[in-house]
Amino acid sequence: MDFLQIAKRRYACRQYLDRKVEPEKLEAILEAGRIAPTGANRQPQRLIVVQSAEGMERLARCTRDFKAPCAIIVCADTDEVWTRKYDGKKIGDIDASIVTDHMMMAAASLGLDSLWICMFKPEAVREEFALPPHVEPVNILLIGYGAGEPASPERHAETRKPLSATVFHESYGKE
Repeated sequence: MDFLQIAKRRYACRQYLDRKVEPEKLEAILEAGRIAPTGANRQPQRLIVVQSAEGMERLARCTRDFKAPCAIIVCADTDEVWTRKYDGKKIGDIDASIVTDHMMMAAASLGLDSLWICMFKPEAVREEFALPPHVEPVNILLIGYGAGEPASPERHAETRKPLSATVFHESYGKE
């Protein structure tokens, strides 16, 4: 399967089977996150893998978990992120997003489904998972085997704007 096929296959899965993610698949997903590019190669990502029943119960106090068997809390160590000198923008959220995307696509390539969650209580995550002050929770990636009918890979023709609506050449507003 080429990259675009994998990208089209991936969907926001909100219903999971009661089936564990195999350790070798989880390891491959984490490796995809490890090799993801980060600003100045600072690698500020800190990943908390949650799989135990007790851990998933703690996660459910922070966000909706959709009964997924596995979650990766993607954080950024703010002491290690690269900062853009022109405006002081710390790019930990960008780095964490790149890492998450790599892991999400790796999961899809392995026949797993996922859901990228940004709707969570940051302070609850911080407390439930003992995050130090310099580690910021950025998003949560749920991973597992989807239950029910997956979204059609052909849905993008109807659900996505055409390139002409989002791509400009040479200057904003020029097609």
